Amino acid sequence: MGEKRGTCTRCRKQLLVPPNATALRCTSCGASSDVCVLLQQIEHRIQVPVRQVCDKGRGLLTFINNVISINANQGSGVSSASVVRMPTYSMQLQGASGGRRKKALLIGVSYRKKSYELKGTINDVKCMKYFLVNNLQFPSDSIKILTEDEKDLLRIPTRENILAALHWLIKDCRWGDSLVFHYSGHGSQQRNLLGDESDGYDETLCPLDYETKGMILDDQINDIIVKPLPEGARLHAIIDACHSGTVLDLPYVCKIEEDGRFKWETEASPLNKGTRGGLAICISACADNQSSVDTSALSVGTMTGALTYSFINALVRSSETKYGNLLLAMRSTVRDANKRIRLNGPIVSMFNKVFPGIRQEPQMSSSKMFPIYDKIFSI
Repeated sequence: MGEKRGTCTRCRKQLLVPPNATALRCTSCGASSDVCVLLQQIEHRIQVPVRQVCDKGRGLLTFINNVISINANQGSGVSSASVVRMPTYSMQLQGASGGRRKKALLIGVSYRKKSYELKGTINDVKCMKYFLVNNLQFPSDSIKILTEDEKDLLRIPTRENILAALHWLIKDCRWGDSLVFHYSGHGSQQRNLLGDESDGYDETLCPLDYETKGMILDDQINDIIVKPLPEGARLHAIIDACHSGTVLDLPYVCKIEEDGRFKWETEASPLNKGTRGGLAICISACADNQSSVDTSALSVGTMTGALTYSFINALVRSSETKYGNLLLAMRSTVRDANKRIRLNGPIVSMFNKVFPGIRQEPQMSSSKMFPIYDKIFSI
């Protein structure tokens, strides 16, 4: 009855804490944990389990509501009742400063007036831009945005424009550079004809004109922004779409169990799908094999938006997030949203996709294997 349990600080395995113990070694990964830290975890879970869930919703709701309020008052066309001062976060991620060049491509496709229209994708892009500029010190002029709100026809998210923008992202990339590719829109699959997919299907992104011009294959994305990535450069892709688990066609996929244990699985040859020495990491909304019944890529109820929500939420809460902890926090946010969070307000359409019915869990793939609970997330 008096048993106390904590979570291993490395692999997240649940541990039984014996009375009067001062340190504990994890039976799974062998890491030592201070019992004081484990007991603090227990206290936190006992005292604020509901508050933690509500904070996840309200905290990020304020963050995003403010972004959209400011955009509305700048004539973006997004309605809002008032402008609230933006919250200030003291977060400094590793490598956030120091002269490295930063560049980002943010794409939001809403497919307006289509039966499969998405309501939250442009909001996703606006929030990601604000987060990159104000929290991760990305220069505004180093961020390219493609949405249907753009007046420049070259910034409408058509197939041709998206491919050109991907080439822009990788152009002149050199050692020390940090690249971000964020996509919010529909994703799908089509039968693979080259025999280089373990499941027999290519993962795809659906540009605005995909019905007439075609989808963008994972092979194409890999060819354009992964293979040329040089030694010392980093690419982070945040793909908020269905069937997106390996949409960058990276060699390794990280499989994480509910208790936090993980293993890397090889999806493709690093020689054929790897980089020129740089590190490419893709954080995506769900696994490739998500069934069409659960998450049809072209249905109105697609969950687009949940990944962006959980990604920003996890990072504004921690100054030195490890990759493994980031992924676990994102999954927890999605699960909690599915179970309990209810939000109201001018951007409720963005969050309708993180309420009932969510079955997807954020995934991570990489050009290299690494210890996910030791490596600090760094853009």
